[in-house]
Amino acid sequence: MLMNNYDISEISGIAVHKIGNKLNNEGILLAKECLRVDEDIQELLISYFLSPFKSDEYYTLYHDSDVSLNEVYAYASALFENPDRLLEESVLMAKHLYENSSHPKIKGGELYTVYFRDCVIDGETVDAIGLFKSENKDTFLKVYPRGDAFEIESETGININKLDKGCLIFNTEKENGYVVTVVDNTNKSSEAQYWMDHFLHIRQRRDDFYQTQNVLNLCKDFVVNELPEKFSISKADQADLLNKSVKFFKEKDSFDMEEFTEEVMAQSDVVEEFKSFRNQYQEESETQIADNFEISNTAVKKEARGFKSVIKLDKNFHIYIHGDRDLVEQGREANGKKYYKLFYDEEH
Repeated sequence: MLMNNYDISEISGIAVHKIGNKLNNEGILLAKECLRVDEDIQELLISYFLSPFKSDEYYTLYHDSDVSLNEVYAYASALFENPDRLLEESVLMAKHLYENSSHPKIKGGELYTVYFRDCVIDGETVDAIGLFKSENKDTFLKVYPRGDAFEIESETGININKLDKGCLIFNTEKENGYVVTVVDNTNKSSEAQYWMDHFLHIRQRRDDFYQTQNVLNLCKDFVVNELPEKFSISKADQADLLNKSVKFFKEKDSFDMEEFTEEVMAQSDVVEEFKSFRNQYQEESETQIADNFEISNTAVKKEARGFKSVIKLDKNFHIYIHGDRDLVEQGREANGKKYYKLFYDEEH
């Protein structure tokens, strides 16, 4: 099954435990042995576990002082060293998840710890550990013949097209906290994101996706918030800079900071202000923005949605600027009313 930058096709073991809400004293139910599944069920489980992973955004397991103190990192490392300890390490994972399931919005459910062998990620063959939690149950109707008629029953079960939470930990870059990809389709509110923040404790991987995303956010913040405070700039010029920024990333394969500032910011005083803002941005966000990196098209596509080059005129009009700034003219009438003049060849 080919997915994004990795390929997973075989499950070598699965352990399942029931995790309740600790705040409600629901407890945990720990299995005494691993799950046994036939080939057909394994194919369904592979689809259930892996199909929601559609993003090229990767993370690493993290700890403020030492990554070895991250519980999931420690349990995953022990399991990679000895895959026969799947049940034992899955019990530790389950207990750790239960300790972090004390928010009132957290639903109980099954935690699956899955060991995948011979996965390929970015051309490297490694093993992987999957952690998946099923929280929501659906009702299914079962219709079957009986004699000359049919009967119908309802059953409650898991919808294999709706994974609630998932995580894949690839056995590569161990020193950095492994390469991790995550899904969380429930508990979107900030106070309830226990899966990523508390149980896994991850941060975004410092890769090309991360760098592309960071620079685009830097540009947007600079053009929308900082530039109007430092210079007399029209909304049309702001829209033009946003369009040029996105255009640069869409047309280039790699990013070079000097080339970007010369082509997009252009004016020397704006370039100097941008460099100063970059330093401030790095300090406030506690991150480092690289001068050179390969551009991630996935990150560009994701972030470009937020680059809205829109001029709002009172409550009457919105002007969407997609291209040539020279085709937009701004002025003021003798009575004080402002206007925009737009030049075009065809009306669609």
